[in-house]
Amino acid sequence: MGTFSIWHWLIVLVVVLLLFGRGKIPELMGDMAKGIKSFKKGMSDEDEAESAKTVEHRSDETVGAAKEKAGKTS
Repeated sequence: MGTFSIWHWLIVLVVVLLLFGRGKIPELMGDMAKGIKSFKKGMSDEDEAESAKTVEHRSDETVGAAKEKAGKTS
């Protein structure tokens, strides 16, 4: 009683096909795949934007040297 036989699965398959039609299921799967791809692209774009915001530190330039450069140019 707790398990489904092959006939139960066939009836479920027929009902699904009747509700969605033969061409609608692949279309839904394609839309779902496009959504996943755009989500992944959005996540990678967000990661790139965060990495672009970081400031790179150059070890040859110190705060004192930066102040001296600023004093010479003004």
